[in-house]
Amino acid sequence: MSTENAVRDRYANAAQTKENSLCCAVDYNAKYLKAIPEEVIERDYGCGDPSRYLRDGETVLDLGSGTGKICFIASQVVGPKGRVIGVDMTDEMLDLARRNAPLVAENIGHANVEFRKGRIQDLALDFDLLDAELNKANLNGLKGFLEAETIADKLRNESPMIATETIDVVVSNCVLNLVAAELKPQLFGELFRVLKPGGRAVISDIVGSDDVPETLQRDPELWSGCISGALREDRFLRAFADAGFDPVRILKRDESPWRKVGEMTFRSLTVEALKPGDSKTEKPSSTANYFMPSTGGGGGTSCC
Repeated sequence: MSTENAVRDRYANAAQTKENSLCCAVDYNAKYLKAIPEEVIERDYGCGDPSRYLRDGETVLDLGSGTGKICFIASQVVGPKGRVIGVDMTDEMLDLARRNAPLVAENIGHANVEFRKGRIQDLALDFDLLDAELNKANLNGLKGFLEAETIADKLRNESPMIATETIDVVVSNCVLNLVAAELKPQLFGELFRVLKPGGRAVISDIVGSDDVPETLQRDPELWSGCISGALREDRFLRAFADAGFDPVRILKRDESPWRKVGEMTFRSLTVEALKPGDSKTEKPSSTANYFMPSTGGGGGTSCC
């Protein structure tokens, strides 16, 4: 089974029945949870709360939005002048989120959330649009496969799911680790592409104390469980820098590990990564908690 299929199947099941092993304990602001239906809260999985770092009026993109909990919290934080877009690839999660969006809108007094289907490492390709085009084309065989690729490229260019430099803040809650290792550079590049100059990524995810060995990376259960795809902590921070973000700041690092596998520990980390280009972007007053690229090898992070 491929990594993507393992993730899709597990989260499809988790949309139907709560799975405790998929989440860390997180304290969300109770005042925002009051407006959100219980089935959304119960079947949402994460390891942090990037929504607490949002501001009024911002356009927010949530990667791997699941049942929509972070989107519905963000909707209240950014207010009626803001906008929230959730992206997920699992039909069961999207159905749950879309079904509850009108209820949340009624509870808070404004509707500013929408959910789109796609891969978070390919934010230009809208799966709903692609599905409609493929159904119309009635494709078969190798020629059909090649034509499908042509259709997908055309949609990316002419009708992108998330257009370049249109987002103020990209958030994600324990999802980046689920993307296959060879696709992670593309994933971080997509985060950078969709952000406006001066925009930022606020990402909560699981990181490891060391590189995950290949034997564990081949385990679909551990991969879909946020273990096998977790980057070593310093490599996680470096991935943002390599994509062009500067600076990259640690907002929250859980001292107590979430899980231990063999000698490796896994913990929750929330980071903020800024896209340069806006002279008005708030600059750090000091280098404390900011990632400082290290020229040496080995694990760990380099922070002042």
